[in-house]
Amino acid sequence: MSHLPSRVLVTGAAGRLGRIVLRELVARGATAVGLDRQDPGDTETEQFFTGNAADPGLVKAALAGVDTVIHLAATPTPEFLPGDEVFVGNAAATFVVLDGAARAGIDRAVIASSFSITGLPFGPPELRPAHVPIDEASPLLVADPYALSKQADEATAAMVARRDGMTISALRFPLLGWPDDGQLAEQAEFYRQNPAAGVSHLWTYLDSRDAARACWLAATVPLSGFHPIFVTAPDTLAPYPTEELLDRCMPGVPRRAPLPGRTVPVDLTAARTLLGFTAERLFPQRDT
Repeated sequence: MSHLPSRVLVTGAAGRLGRIVLRELVARGATAVGLDRQDPGDTETEQFFTGNAADPGLVKAALAGVDTVIHLAATPTPEFLPGDEVFVGNAAATFVVLDGAARAGIDRAVIASSFSITGLPFGPPELRPAHVPIDEASPLLVADPYALSKQADEATAAMVARRDGMTISALRFPLLGWPDDGQLAEQAEFYRQNPAAGVSHLWTYLDSRDAARACWLAATVPLSGFHPIFVTAPDTLAPYPTEELLDRCMPGVPRRAPLPGRTVPVDLTAARTLLGFTAERLFPQRDT
């Protein structure tokens, strides 16, 4: 059945995506509660809890009166911290937040998973997907602590959904771009000059405003159980035809469907059918 959030806990609320999710919630008429390691003092929240999302006592307090959880708090890369801190921190926070939500009687949650769960972005450079377009049933090639933490997060979500009847969507976000930050433009230019560099991400991207809208949809549309969902733009960030990129960079990878133009090599059926989501803010490519 559908769900209309009234009071939503957003973990990682002070982060770049967290702030845009807060704006989305307020624009939709929901009250937002924030949780993050530091309170910047300027978030669109009614109440803000400062500390670690892996702290059961803090999470329990933050969940009071909440009917929906959007869990974004995480170390987003394995590149700058020891592997044990990345894996343990991310996995522990997801367990504490979802387990706490279930114990508080909350029946709808959204968690930020990642395209990195594929294993490609931070794994050995020779890794290739079993086929393209990839989808939620494609084999995972996890070979780094961040991807492993996302795999653990999704397993935790599946367990809580099974045990407690909670509806949980794990949104597998790619590279996100924030309005006017130049990140997508910089990455697009990098792929223009070095198209093979995008293999590890399959040239995927998503405007963060679309990512926030996907969070809202996952919190509201009629769903039950646990669902991992790839959420990306329908086109690539590379300014070249996708099949030319695959011919050049992934010649041995089987293709299960035509990929005309700059079609992203990710099957977005689940995002469309489960969430009713299609990205609206596409990156404007200039001619090559």
